[in-house]
Order: sequence, then C-alpha cells, then structure tokens
Amino acid sequence: MSDDPLRPKTNLYDSDTRYNYERIAHQIGVRKIVTIVDETFIEGKTGLHTPVKQAAVSIVLKNPWVGGTSAQDLQPETERIAPIIAKIAVDRLIAHLGSVQEIEAFGKAAIVGLDGEIEHAGALIHTPFFGNIVRELLEGSSIMCFSDQRSAPGTQIRIPMWHKSAAATRSYYQSMSVEIADSPQRDELVIIVASSNGPRPNHRIGDRTTDQPVTKELLKGIEL
Repeated sequence: MSDDPLRPKTNLYDSDTRYNYERIAHQIGVRKIVTIVDETFIEGKTGLHTPVKQAAVSIVLKNPWVGGTSAQDLQPETERIAPIIAKIAVDRLIAHLGSVQEIEAFGKAAIVGLDGEIEHAGALIHTPFFGNIVRELLEGSSIMCFSDQRSAPGTQIRIPMWHKSAAATRSYYQSMSVEIADSPQRDELVIIVASSNGPRPNHRIGDRTTDQPVTKELLKGIEL
C-alpha cells in the first residue's frame, strides 16, 4: 500500500483500520467517516429486555470517476478502492456492535454527488470487491439489500437491512436513516454499511414458514 521504502506496507487482512489507517484513507480519497449508533430501549409501550442496536458507517470519499465519460472503464478503481472501504466500514461496525457474532443483520447504500453518475455508486457497492468482503468479514451469506441515489449534501437516505445469513427471515426486515450535512459534495461519494444486533422490536407478523397460502384469488372475496 505504500511506495515509501521507509514505511512498512499495511496488511489489511490482519489489521484493525480504526488505528493508524490515515495513510490508507488518504490514498483512496477519504475525507471523513461518520458513524451513527441507534439504541432502542422502549418500543411502543414495551421496555425491551435486550435493546435493539443499529449502527451505520458512512465513508465520504472523492469520486474517482468524475469527469470521465459513460464509456469509462470503472473496474480498475473499483478493485483499488472497494475492498478497503469494506474493511474500514466493517471494523467500525464490529467495534460499535460488540462482535461479529452479535451482528445479525446488514445492508448497504451509496450516495453519489451531483457531478457523478448513479453507476459510480454501483461500481463500489454492487461488485464482489465490496459485497464479498463485507459478507465474509461479518460471517454472512445473504445477498445484501441496498439503496442508492444521486443527491446534494444533507439528503437523507434509508438503508434497508435483513438477516445476514437467512434473508427470508421477515422479523429481521428493518432499516436505518442516514444523512450527513456536508456530504456528498458534487465530486464525492458516500458509501454506507449498516448493521443491527437483532430483529425488529416486538416482531409478530409471522414468517414465510408459517404463512398460509395467499394468491390473487383472495381478491374475489373482497367487496368495495
């Protein structure tokens, strides 16, 4: 990761990027990292025995493709940047939620500044150089649900989440909102990974394993 012979290269496989990561962040254009933690202790009128904790790590970085054409090859920068972004985000999620085992749900999102293309979001979050790294580090197997958009600084985005290894588990369908007042600037991207330590509070709408069969025939018995 470094061309300076006096500075050792960083092995991200074994490193915790919460410490001494500044050089790596500078190399991929990271301007700031914003971590939001949401803890719910009471839902409705019920005090929760175990608080539901959600966390989202937002990484604001320079969009490396601004100024290019729609025919530009995005792959080289994707391979260079996406795995590092994934590692930085996951290290912080684990730090705030306790452990890999305590993280049970995940999701991802990206916001593109106004000078970029929505495909620039896809280049960083919809490839194995990002998704596979996040899944493996969090010991998940589900495809990650997502949201993405192009917008001005301060725009809110809602990140959906579901169970990291059993995506059809309805009790884990949840989401978290993120907004950063000064991001993304026109030439920036915001890449977000969100996680939760459990299902929705007081979940009670059943699951696919207990649902009765429902088809459009049901509509024939409903009168307006």
